[in-house]
Amino acid sequence: MYSVVERELELKLVLSPERGIPVPARLVYRTDDPFAVHVTFHIGSESPVTWTFARELLVEGVFRPCGHGDVRIWPTKAEGRSVVLMALSSPDGDALLEASAAVVSAWLERTLRVVPPGAESGRLDLDGGLAELLSPRQAGRLWARGHFPARGEEPGLPADEPSDGDS
Repeated sequence: MYSVVERELELKLVLSPERGIPVPARLVYRTDDPFAVHVTFHIGSESPVTWTFARELLVEGVFRPCGHGDVRIWPTKAEGRSVVLMALSSPDGDALLEASAAVVSAWLERTLRVVPPGAESGRLDLDGGLAELLSPRQAGRLWARGHFPARGEEPGLPADEPSDGDS
């Protein structure tokens, strides 16, 4: 069983210093994925767009510039308000989003109460996942699918069917 900490909010897609478009979004934190946060944007398309990145990145970004590559986050002021900017880059394009620093901080505080910093790995069920992977039932399924070939066999080929290298 895991817990979920969610928050609906309105972000602003920054088009220029003078212009932005409101974007409804949802922040999601799940204790079964304790290192990550998920931001889902409802942009009027058939399916929402979700970005997933490290919770630590968002926590740090509330206080100082951080990140590189696809996700960069930093605090600033806009129209006299404290905000957090998120620069997201993908092959489909780039977006600069603005969020209320107070709203993001309050939501992050809730996630940190549920899973304190440094306690994330304790939430991962590594032993359970490994036990499931190594269980006789799971191993039998993998053998049946050809995921564990015998020496000299290629995965997925029956033993009497030659591979390309057997000609």
